[in-house]
Amino acid sequence: MPKAISAAIYARISSDPAGTRLGVDRQLEDCRRLAESRGWVIAEEYVDNDVSAFGRTSRPAYERMLADLAAGERDAIIVYNLDRLTRNPKQLESLIDLCDQLGVSQLATATGDFNLGNDQGLFVARIMSAVAAQESGRKSARLRRKMEERAEQGLPGSSGGRRAYGWEQDKTTLIPSEAEIIQRLASRYLAGESITSLANWLNAAELPSATGGRWTMATVRTMLSNPRLAGHRVHRGKVVSRGIWEPILTDETHEKIIAIMERRKVAQVRSPRRALLSRLLRCGRCGSTLNSGGSNNGQRRYVCQADPGRPGCGRLAMRAEPLEAIITEAILIRLDSPEFAKALSGREESSSDTLGIRESLASDQAQMDELAGLWADRAISSAEWKAAREPIEARIRTTERRLASLADTTPITGLAGHGAQLREQWEGLNLTRQHAIITAIIDTVTILPAVTQGSRDYLARIQPNWRL
Repeated sequence: MPKAISAAIYARISSDPAGTRLGVDRQLEDCRRLAESRGWVIAEEYVDNDVSAFGRTSRPAYERMLADLAAGERDAIIVYNLDRLTRNPKQLESLIDLCDQLGVSQLATATGDFNLGNDQGLFVARIMSAVAAQESGRKSARLRRKMEERAEQGLPGSSGGRRAYGWEQDKTTLIPSEAEIIQRLASRYLAGESITSLANWLNAAELPSATGGRWTMATVRTMLSNPRLAGHRVHRGKVVSRGIWEPILTDETHEKIIAIMERRKVAQVRSPRRALLSRLLRCGRCGSTLNSGGSNNGQRRYVCQADPGRPGCGRLAMRAEPLEAIITEAILIRLDSPEFAKALSGREESSSDTLGIRESLASDQAQMDELAGLWADRAISSAEWKAAREPIEARIRTTERRLASLADTTPITGLAGHGAQLREQWEGLNLTRQHAIITAIIDTVTILPAVTQGSRDYLARIQPNWRL
């Protein structure tokens, strides 16, 4: 009695965003009927759902089927149509080589058989694979153009995939509760809170992300920096139009958020973890930064450390609590001074054109892209490219520094003349907010050596260097 043919059934569909498997299930039903009519034994069904067969996309089930063929465990292949198996001519040739080595010649489809053991069957299979590849290329081009058109019209991307936080799955219907959270996050970030602090607050309040999971620093940063929040449609990393959806943030707020992120990235600023005056204090002996140095007799201190790898002299320290109290009081008093209001007014006037500055930056970056395209097309030489690039890069660096500087006063916006009110709220502010207010007004504070050992004349030792 002849051995029954052990057949592998392979089913695949490129797109199934809902995960219903209806497409592959229909393929499997037809392939089972085909196997039954031939008297073939179905050894295994291999399914790649929502996976393309064009390009280099990984197909786990397909790779497993090839491994079973190579192991001699399958005698034939059944697919609904050849393009379900592959739309890539190179991939088809690899399959043909493998089948030739193993003596597997039977490839059955619901629309006809291919005998991989003769020239005619191979010729037809190759022609159909080439046609499928061409159609996939055309389809990809049509989809790209369709996505470009939607972006230019301000329409959101497809309704599939991950939804944007603040909107329903259709990406246009606002979710009021999430919109309010985004506005609160933006206000707190502009007031000086760190991304870490905001992520911790969201998780502590048990407010889930768009995927229903916990927030991370990356997800909070990505969400807050998304131009979509201000109603901008982004395509391939660039803003191309105004979106049709209702924005959650104003353009001005979005621009300030981006400016602060750029400033912190350039300065590589990390939020203070334990000490209010982190990175602000300087040693009056050697100029090194004072660090929060633990405690002495149970009292916290800021010290100039002379440990290995540190530049400090190790000869200066000051108790933390009185120093922090003095600096805080000085800040609150200065907020109500006429000199401060005048200095802040001048700084705010210079920052009112943030959007125009960013448009100038975008124009220079677009010019750099155009220049790179000319060089890639060999329309200009390397020397011409370099000569044209250098002044544009210089303008970009200058503009980025200007943008970064405009974010300096954001944590104290609206505080001028309200020192008494802030004094009442101070203890309720978290450490990053307090630190942001202080560093927006004071650049550095030099701590002078004590005149006599154990002296408590702290005021005489403190020399603030004011920003405003």
